[in-house]
Amino acid sequence: MKIIKRNGAEVTFDPAKIAAAITAANNAVDESVRMTPLQIQRITEHVQISCEEMGRSPAVEEIQDLVEKAIMAHGAFEVAKCYITYRYTRSLLRQSNTTDDRILTLIECNNEEVKQENANKNPTINAVQRDYMAGEVSKDITNRILLPKEIVDAHNAGIIHFHDSDYYAQHMHNCDLVNLEDMLQNGTVISGTLIEKPHSFSTACNIATQIIAQVASNQYGGQSISLTHLAPFVQISREKIRKAVEKEMAELGIDPGEEAVSNLVENRLREEVKRGIQTIQYQVITLMTTNGQAPFITVFMYLNEARNEQEKKDLALIIEEMLRQRYEGVKNEKGVWITPAFPKLIYVLEEDNITEDSPYWYLTRLAAQVTAKRMVPDYISEKKMLEYKGDTYVCMGCRSFLTPDRFTEAGVGNIANAGNYEPGKHKYYGRFNQGVVTINLVDVALSSGKDMDKFWQIFDERLNLCYRALLCRHERLKGTLSDAAPILWQYGALARLQKGEPIDKLLYGGYSTISLGYAGLYECVKFMTGRSHTDPEAKPFALQVMQHMNDACKGWKAKHDVDFSLYGTPLESTTYKFAKCLQQRFGKIPGITDKSYITNSYHVHVAEEIDAFTKLRFESEFQQLSPGGAISYVEVPNMQQNIDAVLEVMKFIYDNIMYAELNTKSDYCQCCGFDGEIEIREDDGKLIWVCPQCGNTDQNKMNVARRTCGYIGTQYWNQGRTQEIKDRVLHL
Repeated sequence: MKIIKRNGAEVTFDPAKIAAAITAANNAVDESVRMTPLQIQRITEHVQISCEEMGRSPAVEEIQDLVEKAIMAHGAFEVAKCYITYRYTRSLLRQSNTTDDRILTLIECNNEEVKQENANKNPTINAVQRDYMAGEVSKDITNRILLPKEIVDAHNAGIIHFHDSDYYAQHMHNCDLVNLEDMLQNGTVISGTLIEKPHSFSTACNIATQIIAQVASNQYGGQSISLTHLAPFVQISREKIRKAVEKEMAELGIDPGEEAVSNLVENRLREEVKRGIQTIQYQVITLMTTNGQAPFITVFMYLNEARNEQEKKDLALIIEEMLRQRYEGVKNEKGVWITPAFPKLIYVLEEDNITEDSPYWYLTRLAAQVTAKRMVPDYISEKKMLEYKGDTYVCMGCRSFLTPDRFTEAGVGNIANAGNYEPGKHKYYGRFNQGVVTINLVDVALSSGKDMDKFWQIFDERLNLCYRALLCRHERLKGTLSDAAPILWQYGALARLQKGEPIDKLLYGGYSTISLGYAGLYECVKFMTGRSHTDPEAKPFALQVMQHMNDACKGWKAKHDVDFSLYGTPLESTTYKFAKCLQQRFGKIPGITDKSYITNSYHVHVAEEIDAFTKLRFESEFQQLSPGGAISYVEVPNMQQNIDAVLEVMKFIYDNIMYAELNTKSDYCQCCGFDGEIEIREDDGKLIWVCPQCGNTDQNKMNVARRTCGYIGTQYWNQGRTQEIKDRVLHL
């Protein structure tokens, strides 16, 4: 069994150290109140058994809490007092420097918590270590100086989660929709160099990847671009290629005829489109931003976003090539084709592509094949999104959605000074999210002791705490000058403000959003009602909880003219943190806190038996009540030989839910060449990844890709998320 030290390092559990600590406290008290050696042995054994029953690596603080309780259970109160005093003294000494030990373990790659914090960051790489080191310093400053103590305490206790505190010291925002159209059509500036409108599709793709890298280095969340913004450059290349072909024919004295010339032009154009998309795919994967990872980029594929029929056909050409290259995948270091994590792809299901007789059905079928093999694209239903939001647009990154445009109708005008602004037309590109704070719904329920009146009282208190924390986020961004991130605020990604101009006007009126996250609806409802929220008798309470959070956001929005919005948090490392905190506060409650994770947002519990169509239909009601962002999924087996079944799920998504994905497995063992599902097994109290064919357990010699929080992860996960992945049942 392993334990996690305070600096994050993982070491082997040693019961002798527990016995030694108790003995030291025992020897420090009067002989008349000392415990016997047998009592000390029993306490040590009890603590060891309790740790083993956790099913994960306990933290040192948890072990010491167990020791305290066990000593007091034996009636040795003077010994307990001595032990507690020693702990307190050591704690005061540690507070004199809160970051050195953690930074040193980061450098030596001994920090197990950080190693598994982000499934797309490799902590052995210098750039990642540098980002994590800076993050530790930022968190220390944030916790000691910048945030109110009550928010820090609530965050540490797992009552709320103040997201991305490692970036809070700087004036940075969360995620955004990049106004790629403005930057390509009207030019931009990168690293002090003027980038003018490109004269070909391939050049536009190259510039787009540079923009993606710059944006990723100036904010800490996901970003999204639309392929529609690249579509006009297909026609530019077509005209350029035609001139070149006609010149070649003239120089050769050949007149092959219009049809032959057009065919030659289109063939060369396809080759350029292929090269351009290849540039996006490979550069996004191989780029490393200043925070030591590939950009968290989402690519939007929406045919109805095109301005005319020719542009729509050109957009279809781009989408087709993007899908074909993703189907192929990328080669790993062994030269084997594997599934890349980025870019994330979103394909919109619409009237022109949802039935077999629709003109773009061939793209939908291709998308189904890619999903079956590579887990992307994910799907937005134009039909349901128009019903829910009145517009169809992409999320910012994996799931965070802007609120529908309301500032256009208010006559606010072009407050971002965008070069592609059109009066009266709804605006989404160039908008962003200010940040997220998440409420732990499970803790609310457990704190109430099943008393409904107390539940709503505590719920409101916790929501008010989240509200104050979100205002801290908002206030931190106020006064930020455009000079802080020129690519964002001056050169078109989000705005074209003047140098030295504050970004404040973009924080109000609905131009940007700020998110109240939530987690653990399933466990919350299960504890309060004794039933899953899929049960018809418990579902009304679940919907009431969702509506209550929406009502809170509505009130805050009216008060501040800031678009607070309810957001289904994509818990990654936080699911483990919340679970540990709940166990520390309330113990292990069967079906509630007996796992090393809690359920994401409104999702059906991963182990609950439910079919794909019932799950999507059920979750659609909750997705509608999560307007700030949410995504549903169904877990499926290998579907590469059953594409028709994938298409049936996609058609169901179109008619029933706004945003959903299919999760399959895409793994490879570098030791034996196995390309099936790498398994999760328990070894000495820890979950590890094992090749079922050769038994390989070296994570550096296998490629594993799993969907964990909207994005695909490829760098492994903490023990809580790993257990959640292990517990997933198939829905199809």
